[in-house]
Amino acid sequence: MITNDLIKSVTANLYERSLKKIPEDTKAVLRRAQGVETSDTAKKTLTIMLKNADLSEEKDHLICTDVGIPVYSVKIGTKVSFEGGVRQAIVDGFAHLASHIQPPILRVVTNPLTHQRSYAGKDMPIVTFDVIDDADYVEIICAPKAMGSGRWEALDTFVYPTLEDIEKYVLEVVMKAGSQPCPPIVVGVGIGGTFDYAARMAKQQILRPFGQINPEPILAAMEERLLKAINAMGFGPMGTGGDTTAMAVHIDYAASHGFMPIAVALNCWINRRTGARISNDGTVEWFE
Repeated sequence: MITNDLIKSVTANLYERSLKKIPEDTKAVLRRAQGVETSDTAKKTLTIMLKNADLSEEKDHLICTDVGIPVYSVKIGTKVSFEGGVRQAIVDGFAHLASHIQPPILRVVTNPLTHQRSYAGKDMPIVTFDVIDDADYVEIICAPKAMGSGRWEALDTFVYPTLEDIEKYVLEVVMKAGSQPCPPIVVGVGIGGTFDYAARMAKQQILRPFGQINPEPILAAMEERLLKAINAMGFGPMGTGGDTTAMAVHIDYAASHGFMPIAVALNCWINRRTGARISNDGTVEWFE
């Protein structure tokens, strides 16, 4: 049985890890970009970013002061049993983290009606749930959403769009965002389904680890074309110019009607994503 205290502790830990450590695969992509970047300014910017990441991890400091709002994706195995409320444990874990983390974090949770800022708010943390058939564990991914990338994400609905229409829309969203999402970015795209499902697919795709080849050949080719086109825009690391505006483009799709939503999600260069699997016996496996 998985206890409330364990969920509280793990989810708080996931959030803190996401603020102080860049995923290893992300650092590897940034280092590769540094090696092939043709702009001296961009190369120096990437050097600073990597040094910032290393020092933050070494000194247990925040990589960026915008810690984002708490967002969790939870997949529950059908063979798991719980001591009590899962969502409340996540709420309590974030509240404990906000009051104890060092250095302290800013109050960025904002009431959209009054603009009052706090550590708590309606539906905070944002948590989505899914199930995993026949599994005896819970998988939790924490991916805080900050201002830079969150401001420029977008969704529109088309009627029978061509592949060219889809790619044009993705490029328009990225072009409009420019350097505001703190590039090099990760671009996630969801095609089809319904309005809400397309957005969820896009969100899940920015959490996809680097190096995984899309099993759908049409999408694999689209990812390659879009990555090349985005990097040709020239925004570069933190908007300093250069060849590295995006680290990856990840795409998924779902069957739909004649109306086909297309969602574009973005992650900044920190690429915040941390995960854990909690087994029914209480053991915890951490992953990125």
